[in-house]
Order: sequence, then structure tokens, then C-alpha cells
Amino acid sequence: MLELINLCIRGIQPLLIPICFVTAWTVIILFAWSLWSAARDSVTTARQMHQIPCPNCQFFTNNYRLKCTVHPSTASTEEAIDCSDYQPKTNPMLY
Repeated sequence: MLELINLCIRGIQPLLIPICFVTAWTVIILFAWSLWSAARDSVTTARQMHQIPCPNCQFFTNNYRLKCTVHPSTASTEEAIDCSDYQPKTNPMLY
């Protein structure tokens, strides 16, 4: 029994270096790919969030209880990107 195990180990031994090499590079490539996709997704989300016009609207109150006096449920969300009631602030010092 012990000789059979020893024979199997000696038979597999020449293949261990290529298997470990391929496995290590696969892990490194998958790690780099996940970092790249996470960065790409975060840039896409950031671009979409920067399209929200709420902070520059005259109806935006900057209060966490009532963010917008016209559309409080959709203020500062993706639904507010094409808001039909958007009015730019004429004088930011007054708001």
C-alpha cells in the first residue's frame, strides 16, 4: 500500500511545477480582472451620479428630512436626472 502511494507521488511529481505555475498565473489574472471590472463599474456609477442636478436646483433644501420641496421621494436619485421641474439656482448665496 505504501509503495503504491509512493509510486503515485513520483508519477505526479513532474506535473506539479506546470500545474502550480498555471494555477498561480490564473489567480493573478483573475485578481487583476476583478480589480479592473470594479474600477470600471465605479467610474460608470460615478458618471451617472454626477448627472443628478439636485444640488444646483433652487428647490433643493440640502436637509436630510426634506431634500426637495417639489419631489421629495426622487430627490438625489437616478430618477431625478431628467427632472421636469428643475430650476437652476439664480443666486447660490440665497439658498
